[in-house]
Amino acid sequence: MEQQRLPINTTEDFDSPRDFLGHGTHTSSTAAGSRVDNVDYFGYAKGTASGIAPMARLAMYKVLFYDDNQDTTDVLAGMDQAIEDGVDVMSLSLAFFETLPFYENPIAVGAFAAVKKGIFVACSAGNGGPHGYTMQNGAPWITAVGAGTVDRDLGALIALGENNSITVFGHSLYPENLFLDRVPLYFGRGNRSKETCGDVDLTEAAGKFVFCDHDENGEAGFGPSDEANAVAGVILSTNDGEFEEHADDFETPIVMVSTKDGDYIKSYILNSTEPTVSVSFGSTELGTKPAPKVAYFSARGPDVRSPWILKPDILAPGYDIIAAWAPNVPFAPIRGGEDYLKTDYAIISGTSMSCPHVGGIAALLKSAHRDWSPSMIRSAMMTTADILDNAEGTIIDMTTATAGTPLDFGSGHVNPNRAMDPGLVYDVGVKDYMNYLCAMNYTKPQIAVITGESPGSISCEFATLDLNYPSFSVVMNNTNTSIVVFQRVVTNVAAGGSVYRGDLEIPKGMKVVVEPATIRFDEKYSTAAFNVTVEVDLSGIGGVDYVGIKSDYIGNYGYLTWVELNGTHVVRSPIVSVEASPKT
Repeated sequence: MEQQRLPINTTEDFDSPRDFLGHGTHTSSTAAGSRVDNVDYFGYAKGTASGIAPMARLAMYKVLFYDDNQDTTDVLAGMDQAIEDGVDVMSLSLAFFETLPFYENPIAVGAFAAVKKGIFVACSAGNGGPHGYTMQNGAPWITAVGAGTVDRDLGALIALGENNSITVFGHSLYPENLFLDRVPLYFGRGNRSKETCGDVDLTEAAGKFVFCDHDENGEAGFGPSDEANAVAGVILSTNDGEFEEHADDFETPIVMVSTKDGDYIKSYILNSTEPTVSVSFGSTELGTKPAPKVAYFSARGPDVRSPWILKPDILAPGYDIIAAWAPNVPFAPIRGGEDYLKTDYAIISGTSMSCPHVGGIAALLKSAHRDWSPSMIRSAMMTTADILDNAEGTIIDMTTATAGTPLDFGSGHVNPNRAMDPGLVYDVGVKDYMNYLCAMNYTKPQIAVITGESPGSISCEFATLDLNYPSFSVVMNNTNTSIVVFQRVVTNVAAGGSVYRGDLEIPKGMKVVVEPATIRFDEKYSTAAFNVTVEVDLSGIGGVDYVGIKSDYIGNYGYLTWVELNGTHVVRSPIVSVEASPKT
């Protein structure tokens, strides 16, 4: 029986495509917003704003409503309408439960219909990080996008002492261009928890800046809003990798500093008879290093439904992103949250923000290469992505401040300029995805739901989990040893002929053989086939612990890189060993 849809509550949302929350405005303008000068968020991130593809024609589809009057058929209806309208790219900054099989996931079903029509589909990887197995939108025909930081810090300049000679920079999004000059510093200490700042005497602390030291877990916090309103402001010393990123966390003049800077401030307080501080909000620092980092909330792989394909696919900017906002929607709480300020531009973090970056890049690639399939576009981004940050080290995990893995950042951070000219691409067709679904042991009726084909027309004669994907995932299945042979075909998309040599970066416990080691192309669009044999033997290094704080994965990974001889193209693919499901 068809589900009866409830009427829209027009006091909580618009019964129209109009954006009630601002989220859709933010993501759409990120993908294809026009260039605008003199943009800022209450003084933060001043400059010129532009969407990734500002000349693209943009269509927005409202498929979810604020009052939880949500129906999965609305998502499918929106995607079907976009297909009918003839879009080239879909960007979906939404996800359903990661435990849904593909045939019950409306985004996976709608995305397959889009890919059949040659439409590229990018989706948010989800915000369930930093633990592993939190991937959403992990279907192999979807490009799943994780979130990274950018080389820009937003916050407040903190100056210590009467002469303001000692300065540190702290993170803040407090929406007031506030300057507090030489305010007394109060040290909140004693029995404290994550929610409180020790034993604070509000009478003694009134009108002062309160410094909250981190605890043994690197955490800091402050009490209820009425306590925060009794003081001039709060400096929180907290875990370096978990600065808050929501406007609601800065309804009072709060500044978050790293544990290192926090220890510096504490030392100053303890060694001063009358410690003072000057704080200037609305500051922006550019060129910060290292960047990008994998945002702590960004969902990590492997995908529990489909661990044979490495997810997420790629990393894109998703932390403290400024973009357009619905001007009538209150956004920034101030002074204890009693009032909310409105703004034309908002700063938000999430994989919702990283997804439209990739959607916009896909639009640029499609405009330059009209004959490229969705999988060719994804391959171009993946094989040219950056795995090093601007400090020339491996992209680090924001939570641990240590090097991440492809289960954190996929193939790396997207590099649009390099993706325009990738040299080689891995192409995947609709039939290949159907063979993959067969190998997942889906029934023909279940596959029919996903593919739109009739069950009787579906053949599983060539079922295989080995897709022609630009990454390699070895599923261990609770063993310390595994041998997998991958078969791949690459297509030359550069002008003229070329020759490539396969280079390997392989860690201890993994052996990889590429045959042939050299591939040759006579002309544009010619192809070459090769096999990659991966042998993983972790017994000699004490096995692998797949249950960790960072990503529930501590294991081996390497890279296969095709390097063009006498040319400039470098085509890199990660090789990773994973467990199909987390150990409990």
